[in-house]
Amino acid sequence: MQGSDIFDATLLGLIEGLTEFIPVSSTAHLLLVGRAIGWQSTGNSFEVLIQLGAVLAVLSVYFARLWQLFITLPSNPRSRKFVTGIVIAFLPAAIIGAFAHSFIKEVLFESPAIICLALIIGGILLLLIDRMPRKVRYHDAMDFPLGLCLKIGFFQCLAMIPGTSRSGATIAGALLMGTDKRSAAEFSFFLAMPTMAGAFTYDLLKNRDILSTDDLQLVAIGFIAAFVSALFVVKYLLDFVSRHGFAPFAYWRIFVGTVGLIALYNFA
Repeated sequence: MQGSDIFDATLLGLIEGLTEFIPVSSTAHLLLVGRAIGWQSTGNSFEVLIQLGAVLAVLSVYFARLWQLFITLPSNPRSRKFVTGIVIAFLPAAIIGAFAHSFIKEVLFESPAIICLALIIGGILLLLIDRMPRKVRYHDAMDFPLGLCLKIGFFQCLAMIPGTSRSGATIAGALLMGTDKRSAAEFSFFLAMPTMAGAFTYDLLKNRDILSTDDLQLVAIGFIAAFVSALFVVKYLLDFVSRHGFAPFAYWRIFVGTVGLIALYNFA
């Protein structure tokens, strides 16, 4: 393992943490930056495995609330409904992701043009959704109906196309169905925990025989960097969204996707 590998793993870990919970697609940023710096990941696993660092950042910030949910689960119907809603929202991506795993990793992850187009299209849609007049019916993620949770779960499946953004898909879906911006982002945080932990476990099991010691060391470095940067984002994102909405992220998506397409065209 060389010093340049350590630097690259740290850089990509920081990018993962900074972009995982905002609707700009962490996977797209990792794959495009990785391509630009010549990063090689065994089975494209690094990009998935370091996401657990971002998950732990959410767990640390929301630990008190998660603990409260845990201890009130047997006695509080509201807590049971919320946890059930998260599980229901998680299931579509878990089922479809397991069946489509090879196609996603071997085809979509290797298509930078698709990633750039998804960034641009997703940015335009997010901008339109952020600005459209909407009737807000839900202000608290704890009170989302189970049917709404399932619909958000299906929206999350769109993020299997790199560049779409898991958080972007879930937030956009929630906004379209009548949630306010803060509760949409918060539900996306909670849904990320089982989704990303499941992706981590599944990818590790699928690639356990081909990952080397160096691969695991680099994953550990990226994991730590992702945890640190995600910690910052999770602490401040909800307040930022409440004040500014999602337009800044939409413009960033369009910018990155456009620059990526130009670079692909010029260096093809």
